[in-house]
Amino acid sequence: MADGVAATALWVLVEEAGMEALAGGSAGAQRFTVGGATVLLGPSGSVIVTAAGDVPGHSGVWSAEEVRLVGPAPAPVTKRLLGDSEAWGADESSLPIHLAVRLDEGLLYLGRVRLSRAETTRPAGGGESALTICVLRLDTPLSRPVLRRVRPTAPAPDLPDLGWLKHVNGDRGAALEQFVTGWYPAAGQPPSPSSVPAGSRSLPGGLQQLYLLAEQRPDALGRHNHILPWHELQSDPLGELLVFGVENQGCFYWGLPWTWDEPQDDPTVWFREYDDKPVTEQEPLSGFLLQFSLFEAAMSADYVGCVDSLSDRRVQQLTAPLQRVPLRSFGPQARTRFYVAPGLVLSVSDALNDGKFDLWAGATHRSALQALPEFDAEWLRFDG
Repeated sequence: MADGVAATALWVLVEEAGMEALAGGSAGAQRFTVGGATVLLGPSGSVIVTAAGDVPGHSGVWSAEEVRLVGPAPAPVTKRLLGDSEAWGADESSLPIHLAVRLDEGLLYLGRVRLSRAETTRPAGGGESALTICVLRLDTPLSRPVLRRVRPTAPAPDLPDLGWLKHVNGDRGAALEQFVTGWYPAAGQPPSPSSVPAGSRSLPGGLQQLYLLAEQRPDALGRHNHILPWHELQSDPLGELLVFGVENQGCFYWGLPWTWDEPQDDPTVWFREYDDKPVTEQEPLSGFLLQFSLFEAAMSADYVGCVDSLSDRRVQQLTAPLQRVPLRSFGPQARTRFYVAPGLVLSVSDALNDGKFDLWAGATHRSALQALPEFDAEWLRFDG
């Protein structure tokens, strides 16, 4: 039965003994619990059994291609999955890893998985690193019907609305505040306007406002690219710009000219790759900060979908049910525009100016991604 399951019998119910056999039998095997999942380590392989469901912070099926183990994991599991041990006389990372999901009617076998990425932490006092999250990819992606069985989507909570859109070309400060406060959950008590640090009060009002919002919502300063904290603002190497935003790999930055007169000013934003001449963003600071926030929401959401090299017709198909944000394009090179729906931000970029578009969608809840139309191109990643 073990060989048959391993070779052909995907997406069928199996007995507990059949899954144990894939690890080499229950005798001598080690059993652990990691984030609600059962992990069985045996001489012939590993078996992971997760619960059906979609619970943030718990181990389980994440998408049609991806499974997540959420730690901390015991040392033997860390060593087995990361290949940091030679028990049973072999590199453990070369042993097969099998996945099943526990349904009411029994265990559904989903096939083999392979390590995609992992994060570990080392105790402050020293010792072995602990696995905090392990992302595994299925050898055979799940069909939609199987995915619905093993990862039924929870009902959507109240999704962030689009009330901020009506302010985009009227009161951009209101648009930014309403978008940020709707997208990011607040932590702690709301700050008062007087809590803006004195050292930032000479900055343009848009930056002051973003720093105030970030007091409760630090992610508003970016998780992919970053708006620098006010006390880390610096001059560019030529002394021409005040650098306030940086790309995540340090390839380019955004700056303001030193010529604004009042904090109420809405200055031009300059984009510069370190070896090239600076060029201006199409929107002044007020529009740029809204664009930056939309881009970060799309890139850094908990639930994302991405696809590249789409034709204009495919883009129109995907964006048809969405609303376009009425701003000029973001980024002198990528020429990015944004489309939105409740709980969803979609960015469309034409970086090569070749008539092909890259698309990245971010959502606050899985159901918002599932609202995108189906189309006949293959997602590179889709968390819906």
